[in-house]
Amino acid sequence: MFTLFNKPEFLSASEKEKVVNAIREAERRTSGEVRVFIESRCRFVDPMDRAAEIFWSLQMDRTAERNAVLIYVAVKDHQMAILGDQGIHEKVGAAFWKEEIDKMRLHFQREHYMDALVLAIEDVGHALDDHFPYDNKGDKNELPDEIVFGK
Repeated sequence: MFTLFNKPEFLSASEKEKVVNAIREAERRTSGEVRVFIESRCRFVDPMDRAAEIFWSLQMDRTAERNAVLIYVAVKDHQMAILGDQGIHEKVGAAFWKEEIDKMRLHFQREHYMDALVLAIEDVGHALDDHFPYDNKGDKNELPDEIVFGK
């Protein structure tokens, strides 16, 4: 797998800024929403269960078109998940999310954490743009763009 604590921090300040900028750029083209949640440990065996818990607690299910996506990483437990709400999941299917996780894993193994997150955000953004393009008449940023850090 990969080791994440060879570095003093999972992401440096400039890397965090690049991730947030990737979220903003992805959302500029779509009505969809992307959030990143990073914590040290996953309290569940299955990271999708933890991602679902976080998804609901962040009220990501309340977007108008049900097109929010959560990218979840548990650093010390080497776990990750991507969870899309009903609207986007029905459009892209489970294979899309699995492919994105596989790509992230490859970058994480090389300790390219920021690259993994940015590329996943870009891919998710393109999928959202394909199915939920931005409408300048009614679209608004429904969720914050900042990375959420758990314990």
